[in-house]
Amino acid sequence: MLYFAYGSNMSRPRLEARVPSARFVTTARLDGHRLTFHKVGADGSGKCDAYATGDPAHCVLGVVFDIAAAEKRALDRIEGLGVGYVEKVVRLLDADGASIEAFLYSAIHIDATLQPFGWYKAHVLAGARTHGLPADYVRWIESVPACDDPDLERAQRELAIYRVLD
Repeated sequence: MLYFAYGSNMSRPRLEARVPSARFVTTARLDGHRLTFHKVGADGSGKCDAYATGDPAHCVLGVVFDIAAAEKRALDRIEGLGVGYVEKVVRLLDADGASIEAFLYSAIHIDATLQPFGWYKAHVLAGARTHGLPADYVRWIESVPACDDPDLERAQRELAIYRVLD
């Protein structure tokens, strides 16, 4: 199954911890959408959404992964399918302009006043950098304001996957 990750799941260590079968396919672009951090997270912070604007000038960049169908249910549960996100099938364009069909998670509950926790934004940035998304796109993500997670243990746990890679 082809899955389009545009937020924290672009981070390979994060996604592979959730879905061990995940294999990188390509980077891709979703036109007519804008990356936002307005999805209401269960922890009260802002999470990513590929927000449909219909504006051809907007696009969301991300990573296409192939995941085993048997593991999709686990990813649905982690992502909060039906609670925080709905599933959408979208048409993407890869770097060569070839069309790809994949599923993504689209936010149900949004609040434009939310900010992501710093560790969440770090996951998004790690994935964007690792997969070579354009520098201006990475700089835009860097410019998104983030806040500290009041749960310091959760923040440390979330970032621990990168210390393993040092």
